[in-house]
Amino acid sequence: MIIEMKNIRKSFGSNEVLKGVSLALQGGEICALLGENGAGKSTLMNILGGVHQLDFGSITVDGKSVEFRTPVQSQEAGIAFIHQELNLINDLPIYENMFLGRERKTKRGSLDLERMYEETEEMFKRMNVHLDPGTMVRDLDASYKQIVEICRAMMTNASVIIMDEPTTSLTDPEIERVFSMMRTLKEHNVGIIFISHKLNEVMQVCDRYFVLRDGNLVADGNVSDVTTNDLARYMVGHDVRTEPLRREKKQGAEILRVEGLTSHHTFRDISFSIKAGEIVGFTGLLGDGRSELFESIFGAVQILSGRISLNGKEVKIKNTTQAIDEGIAYLPRNRKENAIIKDMNIMENASIATWPKFSRVGIINAQKHQEIFEEQRKALKIKMENLTDSITSLSGGNQQKVVLGKWLAAGPKLLILDNPTQGVDVGAKEDIYDIILKLADDNIAVIVLSSEPQEIIRVCDRAYVMYHGVIQGDVAGETMNEHNIMSLATGGQLT
Repeated sequence: MIIEMKNIRKSFGSNEVLKGVSLALQGGEICALLGENGAGKSTLMNILGGVHQLDFGSITVDGKSVEFRTPVQSQEAGIAFIHQELNLINDLPIYENMFLGRERKTKRGSLDLERMYEETEEMFKRMNVHLDPGTMVRDLDASYKQIVEICRAMMTNASVIIMDEPTTSLTDPEIERVFSMMRTLKEHNVGIIFISHKLNEVMQVCDRYFVLRDGNLVADGNVSDVTTNDLARYMVGHDVRTEPLRREKKQGAEILRVEGLTSHHTFRDISFSIKAGEIVGFTGLLGDGRSELFESIFGAVQILSGRISLNGKEVKIKNTTQAIDEGIAYLPRNRKENAIIKDMNIMENASIATWPKFSRVGIINAQKHQEIFEEQRKALKIKMENLTDSITSLSGGNQQKVVLGKWLAAGPKLLILDNPTQGVDVGAKEDIYDIILKLADDNIAVIVLSSEPQEIIRVCDRAYVMYHGVIQGDVAGETMNEHNIMSLATGGQLT
């Protein structure tokens, strides 16, 4: 199967999102579709998936001109779209999820559960997937949910699969599991369009690449002919910094001290401190307990024992409202589930943390909020149209900046950032790194939680490495390198 998209143009109102983009994909190859948030990747794929209709241009499948008015028409042509938000129902077993919307029926009209189970089992054998079709979806880890989505696409005889950032929230072993699945699809002559911001993954699994910037196709070719630095430069239009962001440190008074902090199951005997103007990293592998640790410090999870001191005074933080009042802000790891409210607009999402701060007798001062957000919008370089647009109309990177702006408006003394650049492009990453450095220069204590050692090395002054709920060691200066971080993260010691 060969798909060609030629000279595709698409506008939303006065905003021209695609400006004559051409792309081709053959069966049995994996093509990376790259670009900054807002470059037009999702719009281009939504046109191929029948979600949006093109304004100008053409789409051909095996040389035959097609026009997709609905997602169903695209699916009938052999195209499957696996979105970031997986469309699985946790309270159903795998085999029932595999047939959602096209259930097998008996002659009497009841669900033919046995047949659906058997057909799912056959598909798993064909795709070399070792799963029991009767397993409840809620019991699967994120990578196996992705694999179930892929197998479901194959059940519809898909010849092309669009994968929109399938590895964003996966661990390294889970990512390798999905990559193995993609290679199996390739052997079955399925073409894959792989949308990702993780350029090292592109180098690992993709054959060709297409790069969009501001709605234009600016580069394409074989992955074997380029480096990650080349791809990053194509995406943003200039060289991207990769060196550690060294700076003059102006440390102030101690902001936070934690002594012997212990939870019921996830971390134990944690002790550390951070001063104003410092950027301190916490890293490790899946299950290291770092997110749970800082959720406890923020008052979202109860601690079993230990002491927390803020500005030299011991405090007992019972809830998140008290934490905010004490000057703590927390940007959570999962933006879609814990940081944005999809049914609210940009302005509402940006101001929700400070509604009590700028209100009198229960009436919110909307003008004050708007003034503060306008300052944040300029400082954070948020790309948007109207304040009243849905938060989901923004790219992932701009959503993350709105969430960051929400907490900065609260005037924190301690800012906890849990995976602050997850799911954002290389350009937005650099913007966020610059923001973190500026916050530290403004005498805010910043804690960065990240599963990426390179990110910790780039932006942090020093870092603690956790392993199975304890601080295994700390690194700074020359000892803060990937080898040492990974050694500690896997239970080793510094030599």
